[in-house]
Amino acid sequence: MLSELEVGTTGIIESVDLPSSVHNHLMYMGFLPNARVEVLHRAPAGDPTVYAIDGLEIALRRETAQAIQVRMTRPRQPSAKETRQPSKPRQSERKARR
Repeated sequence: MLSELEVGTTGIIESVDLPSSVHNHLMYMGFLPNARVEVLHRAPAGDPTVYAIDGLEIALRRETAQAIQVRMTRPRQPSAKETRQPSKPRQSERKARR
């Protein structure tokens, strides 16, 4: 269920089991099968939760999110470029800065 994903995690929507009026509204906003949805943050009391989907940020109540089935995706691994430590300036570069 979408409501069970932790903040910062991502899932893929498998199905939406809501009344057709709500279902159609959510589909219009991007809640479609195979769409990627990310949990951005929760209200201090835990409800509602803000999700990012298709370039939108949407707050859903827990009751609504419980009707959306998702499969969790693996966490994104940082690329080698993102994990590389910045190199120290060469001695010649340090002298040029002085």
